[in-house]
Amino acid sequence: MNSPRTPPGELVSFLDGLSEPHILCDRDYRILAANQAYRAKWVGHQEVVGRTCYEVSHHYDVPCDLAGESCPLQRSLQSGQRERVLHLHHTPLGEQFENIELSTIRDDSGEVVYFVEKIEPMPVERSEAHARGLVGRAPAFMAMMDMVARVAPSDAAVLLQGESGTGKELVANAIHQLSRRVDRPFVAVDCSGLAETLFESELFGHERGAFTGAVARKVGLVEAAAGGTLFHDEVGDIPLSIQVKLLRLLETGTFRRVGSPELRQADIRIVSATHRPLADMVADSRFRQDLFYRLNIFPIHLPALRERREDILPLAEAMLSRVAHGRQLHLSEEAVAWLRAYDFPGNVRELRNLLERACLLCDGNAIEGRHLPGGRPGQLGQWLRSTPKIGRKGRMTDAELRELASTYPGSRKELARHVGLSERTLYRRLQGLAE
Repeated sequence: MNSPRTPPGELVSFLDGLSEPHILCDRDYRILAANQAYRAKWVGHQEVVGRTCYEVSHHYDVPCDLAGESCPLQRSLQSGQRERVLHLHHTPLGEQFENIELSTIRDDSGEVVYFVEKIEPMPVERSEAHARGLVGRAPAFMAMMDMVARVAPSDAAVLLQGESGTGKELVANAIHQLSRRVDRPFVAVDCSGLAETLFESELFGHERGAFTGAVARKVGLVEAAAGGTLFHDEVGDIPLSIQVKLLRLLETGTFRRVGSPELRQADIRIVSATHRPLADMVADSRFRQDLFYRLNIFPIHLPALRERREDILPLAEAMLSRVAHGRQLHLSEEAVAWLRAYDFPGNVRELRNLLERACLLCDGNAIEGRHLPGGRPGQLGQWLRSTPKIGRKGRMTDAELRELASTYPGSRKELARHVGLSERTLYRRLQGLAE
């Protein structure tokens, strides 16, 4: 590292007057200054100035891009522009998702000498997120959360697409929590659970006497969500006869209660979700093309759990503490192997259900393989049984390490833990073997 420059006092003073948390870094990732808004969250903790941003925020000993994450500083040097990323940071309150917006500062010769990071925490409660499954650090998961952070402040219609059990309502709620509508209602409607004859009434409401059984005026879900977010779950199940009325709501912001000629205004944000291939349904005339385009302004893919296997164990551990109902349970090595190897066709919902069942079957303190469904031993479990126990750990030869790495079905982080090396050391040794 080069000797750190002393930043201009005027620049430090300017940052200190900003209400949002900001830090000033040099090209070596060192934090040269932190404004009062940033320091406020570190009260009683170690000073951050003089330390590297990756050590403070991630507890890494290498820059983010060398640890498998997107580094806004390196991206900015390559693009020459302002960069924005979503990171999962360590804070005095625990791990939190934070939006990072990085800008460069150049000297008289045009060389980049400083970087200013604006840090905005995502207001998603981590305890609740862990309880319901919005937790992870896999690239596919972080890419999804970055899309959530980008679209949430707008009023654009969002279409969440993913398999059953991937947490579409949870993500929709996160979009609401990050929007300017957070103080207004979040109303969810299960489109697959409504009969066609009741759908219009549930959505738009009805007047007294509008049909047989309408003995009183009813406010619909659109009015109930006034000023907030209306979430259509399984939007592919909306009857064609109702789709045209939903289209009118999206295009004009107006609707009519059943049995009323009066047009009403609706100030709502629409978020929809489906596991169905809507584009194929449009081609088969089972879904209106014009409605599809209105709903699909900002599509977000929710990854299946098998697409983010490195998140399975953290998710399982977080959920286990909830479904164990006060019992101090942990996962055995065999159970961990089973969970990591299983494909989870039901995704996060299935993971929670499996753990809840296992808790009921477990009489001891450890969830064992016998407490999980039989007949599917799992690739990793087979690997553990066929691989000799490693006792020498860091004294492994290069040949042994190469052989293990070539057959290990888990992530590099898991392999490092298995062989007793730090992730950095494992990465360095494997890089050396590849050269």
